[in-house]
Amino acid sequence: MPAPRTNASAAATRADKELLLKGVTCTLIGLVILLAPYVARSGSVREMMAQATVVGWFALVLGLAFGVQYGVRRARAARKAP
Repeated sequence: MPAPRTNASAAATRADKELLLKGVTCTLIGLVILLAPYVARSGSVREMMAQATVVGWFALVLGLAFGVQYGVRRARAARKAP
């Protein structure tokens, strides 16, 4: 029978899930911004989105960093668990 979760472990699990959600969200935002100039039909929208490539790359890198941090936390938790 598994031991009941303590408040600290429940908070850590919640924080890990939030970190994963942030990572996925930032990555999707970055991809949308970077791919929008190739999909947009309007010339003005295409120009505007092409000027936002720095923001897209920043969001993509930030999302990937959150994902890596989530993976590191999960690996540490798996190593600690018996």
